[in-house]
Amino acid sequence: MLVSPCIFCQIAAGDHLAVRILETDQVMAFLDIAPVHPGHALVIPKDHYENLLELPDELWGEMGQVCRQVAQALQKAFQAPGFNLGMNNFEAAGQAVFHAHIHVIPRFYGDGLQLFPQSGYQPGEMQEVGRRLRQALASEEEMGGKD
Repeated sequence: MLVSPCIFCQIAAGDHLAVRILETDQVMAFLDIAPVHPGHALVIPKDHYENLLELPDELWGEMGQVCRQVAQALQKAFQAPGFNLGMNNFEAAGQAVFHAHIHVIPRFYGDGLQLFPQSGYQPGEMQEVGRRLRQALASEEEMGGKD
């Protein structure tokens, strides 16, 4: 089976065109080709990591710093009163390009974008969900985390 080259790796290497807006040694931000609003940017590690779970902690921190700088620029350049950060991890969550990336989306009052339809818990369900998550976290700590 032929695996197609990663488009974000090509962009990071300069082999595919993109409108770059910010770059560090390890991270770059560029405009999304299918924006929610003008200025919608993607922040990626230059090296290939498929998702959040593969990113080294230091690199995740640097991506966060770049996201903050891009968000501040969106507010200044477009008078965006807000912004969303979004990261889809794995196909079930809507990840379409399997190179870790964070969306920085400028937001405006009344723009119609709704991200999370919310509901509630049934009686006792919230406590059970919390118990299961604490149990999963404790078992990961006992195994020394996932490297």
